[in-house]
Amino acid sequence: MNRKILKIGIMSKPKFQAYTIAIAKGKYKPKPDEPKIWFASMKTLAQVLSDENQALLEIIDKTQPNSIDELAETTGKKSNHLSQSLKTMEHYGIIELVKTSKAVRPIVRTTDFQIECGLFSRQLQ
Repeated sequence: MNRKILKIGIMSKPKFQAYTIAIAKGKYKPKPDEPKIWFASMKTLAQVLSDENQALLEIIDKTQPNSIDELAETTGKKSNHLSQSLKTMEHYGIIELVKTSKAVRPIVRTTDFQIECGLFSRQLQ
């Protein structure tokens, strides 16, 4: 499986809004190496990439479960709790939830993360 490093950026909501507006108006063109996934704070990022979720990613990567129910059996966690965590990670491109004829299968898409964070706002020129 071809996994990539997921580049993550941290930017406050007001700065992110200004960033996306500048892009939409053609005033700023993102560089190819800029993050594609943005979090409003380190706290939010920490919730998504918590120790528990990182352990879950490792289990999914090693066991390659055929369904969320199978993952629940392996981890001892309830399917509905897992589903919520998995949907959040899918939203950020960390995993993919593939619907099969019988179930939804979690697949890890990235195991490595690069975080871009700075004290000053991104220059929108």
